[in-house]
Amino acid sequence: MCQHQPACPSAESADREAALLTAHHPEQGWSLLCNGVLIFEDTGELLPNGEIIAPHRPMGAMTAA
Repeated sequence: MCQHQPACPSAESADREAALLTAHHPEQGWSLLCNGVLIFEDTGELLPNGEIIAPHRPMGAMTAA
């Protein structure tokens, strides 16, 4: 799918989110990467094979009371 040189990480690799944007629709809350991964503003992902990756916000995002 990716035509970049060097190629972006594949949809199956752990660093798949490092691929370059193909389409960006912040008003709808999603972006498409060149490896076919849909990423959502809540940090969830949809892989090209239909696998769903649950939102995974960084642990430091929450503050202690």
